[in-house]
Amino acid sequence: MDFIYAQETLTTIEWIMRAIVSFSFLLLATKIMGRRSIAQLRLIDFTMALVLGNILAHPLSDEGLGLKGSLITTSVLVILYLACVFLSLKWNLFKNWLEPSPYTLIKNGEIHYNGLSKARITVDHLLSEARKANIEEIQKVALALWEPDGSISFFLSPQLKALTPGDMQMIKKPFYLPMTIIKDGKVDYSQLQQSGKDISWLENKTSILNVHIHDILLATVDEQDELKVYFYK
Repeated sequence: MDFIYAQETLTTIEWIMRAIVSFSFLLLATKIMGRRSIAQLRLIDFTMALVLGNILAHPLSDEGLGLKGSLITTSVLVILYLACVFLSLKWNLFKNWLEPSPYTLIKNGEIHYNGLSKARITVDHLLSEARKANIEEIQKVALALWEPDGSISFFLSPQLKALTPGDMQMIKKPFYLPMTIIKDGKVDYSQLQQSGKDISWLENKTSILNVHIHDILLATVDEQDELKVYFYK
């Protein structure tokens, strides 16, 4: 365990052990912080990403720096992160400061410059994001909001939206997500059970198709009990 502390020199194995410990610890810390810190880089998440990266990076390149201090500091920061998340759930004032309400950028086809100033983005950036959303004209936008995670939500004017079955009072079948029962040549028994089928049913279906399960890249079953098979190519 000497590799955790500051050394004049480190052997190859000790460098490898530092990398393994740092990677595993950062993975554990990210797991504790939750998927939110991965999916949405908001103010607190972005801050944590920068700080944690710097804290754990230096001991991996400088043998004169011990790893113990970095692990302790990271643990404290993770606790502070969780405390901030908890406070944002319980204290609206803190939540509003940490994650402000969306800013209005466009309303009824007109750009709100005050919203652009608050979000600190330019008109060019707004137009770029509109193009990514397949919107070629600002006049088509009923509402555009700058979200706390830095993304922009666009809502088209109702007159420009495509007709839906609901608009035409058509009755559609309920949505059903096909179950993935084979993936990479292996049976997903939990999905197979949820679909109300068993291995005997699956083996019977594959025998009719004259294929082996390990030759199947992907297989799904829908609400009509139809098995769709995709092979390796």
